[in-house]
Amino acid sequence: KPCHCLPKPCHCLPGSILKYKKRLSGPLLDRIDLHVDVPPVDEEKLTSVFQLETGEKIREKVVEARARQKQRFKNSRLLTNGEMRSSDVKKYCVLTDKATDLLKQAISRLLLSARSYFKTIKVAQTIADCEKQDKIEISHVAEALQFRSHDEVL
Repeated sequence: KPCHCLPKPCHCLPGSILKYKKRLSGPLLDRIDLHVDVPPVDEEKLTSVFQLETGEKIREKVVEARARQKQRFKNSRLLTNGEMRSSDVKKYCVLTDKATDLLKQAISRLLLSARSYFKTIKVAQTIADCEKQDKIEISHVAEALQFRSHDEVL
């Protein structure tokens, strides 16, 4: 039901969001690959001059990452990392020992489900592809874990 405050500034919205999120089941949330919180931008950062990566540079990285995936999956029906099943992840994704250790810690500390475990590896593989790396490093797994829902981490 819509908030009674809208279109005025809403003070009850954060509670409404929390209430809604609690209604979502774990298995449903598990199917969402990336969760990103976007905090409000500080005035100082907004008005300061700093160098951002251009859209063209980002596009180049994505095109190169997709080319890596195309090469990886050339003898399969797959096109992207996101399409991999758990058996495909085991076949195509190579993790360093440190990356594997971090994932093992995440399984026990964050109580990762099997779906979340494989989803994390697929996201880490995409990050590695963007960095032109053949193996999934600990930094790729750490970044992929940051895209998990904060509700799952708590």
